[in-house]
Amino acid sequence: MSNCFVMKCGGSTLAALPKLFFDDLKRLQAEGIIPVIVHGGGPAISDTLGKLGIESEFVNGLRKTNEAVLDVVEMVLAGQINKEIVRKIQLSGAKALGLSGVDGHLIEAAPVANAHEIGLVGDVTQVNAELVQGIVAMGYIPVIAPVGIGADGGQRYNINADTAAGAVASHLGVERMIVVTDVPGIMKTVDGEKRVLPSVTVREIDEMIASGEIYGGMIPKVRAAVQCIQGKVREVVIVNGAEPEVLSRALKDGGIGTRIVKE
Repeated sequence: MSNCFVMKCGGSTLAALPKLFFDDLKRLQAEGIIPVIVHGGGPAISDTLGKLGIESEFVNGLRKTNEAVLDVVEMVLAGQINKEIVRKIQLSGAKALGLSGVDGHLIEAAPVANAHEIGLVGDVTQVNAELVQGIVAMGYIPVIAPVGIGADGGQRYNINADTAAGAVASHLGVERMIVVTDVPGIMKTVDGEKRVLPSVTVREIDEMIASGEIYGGMIPKVRAAVQCIQGKVREVVIVNGAEPEVLSRALKDGGIGTRIVKE
């Protein structure tokens, strides 16, 4: 799909983005370049679980998920956050359609290898690319919540948003993904001054984490971006969504953010 790109964004990040970001989305759509948005929503899920008194824990960065937790995951992701994003896009004058991976078997999943430890968390086995292509052909921006469905249609799965975004991009045949965050890219101190690295390989990221050059809250952001590099996806661009015309500039190699490449 040469007229598409996949964009991954956390739910809290997207909710905080300025109107200019959504104006940029509208401009791209008017030019025939359609983003396919895959969003997360971890903090909002944790907040709702807390309000409902449902205990939740993480195992190696993934939320341990039983049926009670999954009900909340689906309610928050496919309901609250998904529709908030759709409303913001439509307020800009663009057209959006929100759905989850359950709808139309959009994202089929199977239990992760360590399901005995973390429960109903899924790995993506198939993406209904034709459904996404149909939505795009009608002129709508697909906004996808990462809840998956088993091949038999009976079991739902909680899917990590970065894993889901990478799988959607790969099945659509997209080579580049944009990860929208609240940081300008991967920073490195050069001559006592912090600068954004324009490009970095996956191996260099591992080395920078080991050496402590990438630290703290940046580690999960970078690792999440690396997770998106799978299948046909060869490049992920980390950008700050608050930058003017950020998506247009990232797509046109406008010297913004950090490009993470496989090799």
